[in-house]
Amino acid sequence: MSAAHDAYRQGVDRLLGAKPAPERAFQRAIDGDPEFAPAYVGLARAQFVAAHIPETKAAAAKARALIPKLEERERASAEIVLLTTEGASAKAYALAREHLKRYPTDAMALAPCCGVFGLIGFSGRQGREQELRQLMDELAPHYGDAPWFLVQHAFAQVETGDTEIARKTIERAMALDPESAHGAHVKAHVHYEAGEKERGLTFLQQWIPAYAKEGLLHCHINWHIALWQLELGDFDAAMKTYLAGVHPGAAWGPPINVLTDAASFLWRAELAGNRGNAELWHEVKRYGDQCFPAAGLAFADVHRALAYAATGDELALETLLGELKAREEAGKLFAGPIVPRLAQAFDAFAKKDFAKAVALIEPHMAEHERIGGSRAQRDLIELTLRAAAP
Repeated sequence: MSAAHDAYRQGVDRLLGAKPAPERAFQRAIDGDPEFAPAYVGLARAQFVAAHIPETKAAAAKARALIPKLEERERASAEIVLLTTEGASAKAYALAREHLKRYPTDAMALAPCCGVFGLIGFSGRQGREQELRQLMDELAPHYGDAPWFLVQHAFAQVETGDTEIARKTIERAMALDPESAHGAHVKAHVHYEAGEKERGLTFLQQWIPAYAKEGLLHCHINWHIALWQLELGDFDAAMKTYLAGVHPGAAWGPPINVLTDAASFLWRAELAGNRGNAELWHEVKRYGDQCFPAAGLAFADVHRALAYAATGDELALETLLGELKAREEAGKLFAGPIVPRLAQAFDAFAKKDFAKAVALIEPHMAEHERIGGSRAQRDLIELTLRAAAP
């Protein structure tokens, strides 16, 4: 039993730090105790964030069979995690908020709420960045110097504009757990928001060699590296990084990262004056169609639209817009009309109808947080607007 609990704790540490292979640690816990319900819950969460859907369902089903045996606190925490894997985001979030009032230090209940891809980040709500910041500020006294919490608190701080406060928080977190990929990622965002291109690039280039390619954030951290290389004028280095660690086929990462990072890099490269590579764009389009065959996740929909615009696939764009309209009529377009407007704007920009692109983007600049993603990722919208403006 002791070995199973040790393996479980290792799995939680790896999961919360985006370190490689948390699922292996959870599996070791299960091998040590096949009736250890929290290990199945952890395994389901690890497989879910990696977008391994069949494995997620299998682990979640086993967890559901075992959690009735748990005490109320553990059972409620497990329910939050399982609901997130089953697509019941609103229910999971409501339960998490209530649970955290009673048990604020339950990390597995809080973790799904955190980050830009979490229950708050992908809610489609305007003000969701401040909503997460408020939650993390409220919980901070309960966590002290827990590294994983400091990392997520720093992310909420930098995403609400408090770059220097975030810098202090993330430096403390990385001193305590320098192997945390979430920590390295948030530190990169602090450098990005502070305009520290060379400093940020140097940090990531020194940090990433020790990070296994199967790590959850390997693709996305390479995206940050490639962007800084692009911004510093070294397109050849940026493209080399893109081809080695970002584009579909070379990158390992959840499909939401691979699609959005690949599309946004290629679009930014063209905005910076580097002629596009048609085959690379078609590769991204095919990948997006395969992994996100229907509208529903705003951040993915926006980046699929980028690929359609860049490849001139008007039929695919019209299909996407039709699906978005149907979701809006059904009350399921949670991020609102900004999603189809951005899709149309990117298409107009690609066709060099810059006045139309500006007219479509400008009215929504105050609410683009609703599509999800970080401030750094959504800078693509402002960069497009600037390029289109007369």
